[in-house]
Amino acid sequence: MTAVNQDIVGVSKKSKTSTGGKTRRNLEILLLSAPAIAVFVCFVILPIVLGAYYGFYKWKGFGAPYKTGEFVGVQNYLTVLKDANFQQAMLHSFEIVVGSLLIQAPLAVLFALLLNQKFKGRGLIRTLIFVPYVVSEVIVGTGWSLLLQKKGAFNEILNQLGINGPDWLADPHIAMWTLLLLISWKYIGFAVILMLAGMQSIPEELYEAARVDGAGFWQMQKSITLPLLAPTLRIWVFLSIIGSLQLFDLVYIIWGQYVSATAGVSTMATYMVREGRDAGNYGYGSAVALIIFVISLTVALLYQRFVLNRDLDGALTEQKKSKKVKKNNRSLTDLVSGQ
Repeated sequence: MTAVNQDIVGVSKKSKTSTGGKTRRNLEILLLSAPAIAVFVCFVILPIVLGAYYGFYKWKGFGAPYKTGEFVGVQNYLTVLKDANFQQAMLHSFEIVVGSLLIQAPLAVLFALLLNQKFKGRGLIRTLIFVPYVVSEVIVGTGWSLLLQKKGAFNEILNQLGINGPDWLADPHIAMWTLLLLISWKYIGFAVILMLAGMQSIPEELYEAARVDGAGFWQMQKSITLPLLAPTLRIWVFLSIIGSLQLFDLVYIIWGQYVSATAGVSTMATYMVREGRDAGNYGYGSAVALIIFVISLTVALLYQRFVLNRDLDGALTEQKKSKKVKKNNRSLTDLVSGQ
């Protein structure tokens, strides 16, 4: 019994020490993260709350809403959800999500596989692929809008070849494909860089062992590269989905505020600007902004719940093991104390 009591006392002291250490650690975390939390609250949480508040008013954007505006309750939100133009814009946004993933994902993986090999000029090609991503959207949009006009340079080249070029920007049957190709050209460099970074983290020993076993190039990519690249690919898909849902600048610059709707490429963000700021109804625009936020947040949470959780579980394996050991130690202590 004496030995058992000594063990209980020792466990109790360790428990008190760990509790004190945990409290100190929590205080340190709180103090160090306080500036970041303050910035996050001021520039993320507060604007969301204010946007939701403004959405309850018919407001022209000057003065306090409750003084210069008209309180309409949830009418703005209901109008947005019932508006066929917003429903069409939301459909276009999800078409952009799916189209971007289907076009960019295979090309990014193939380009990354190619650029992961050693050959002359590899660095130059990597740079050229990444250049469009760092170029301003204003420059990209202005340049392509001039090139793809009905009488632009691209159609002039086609005319010289005896081909009657279509209206790449105004034809509703072509405009969405034009937008998807421009998005892919603009952002595929980011995807390629991410894939290359993921491939660099794969141990070379795995490929050497596969070569010894007689595996070919494509067999190694299928059995080694793609499975180990899956976490990186899932992260890129997440970023691409959120970016596509919030796409605004390229559409607004190339198609303008009204042509985007008639051409069939309007997005939720262009609808928000057109019906909110440009129409002088900032309360309605705030309601649209909040709905876009809720849609994006819902998609993000669902994606994290059903797709990213497997990566998070793998990253937290050691932490979960540690918690499990501590839980077992507590159970043992309670059992001994009961005796």
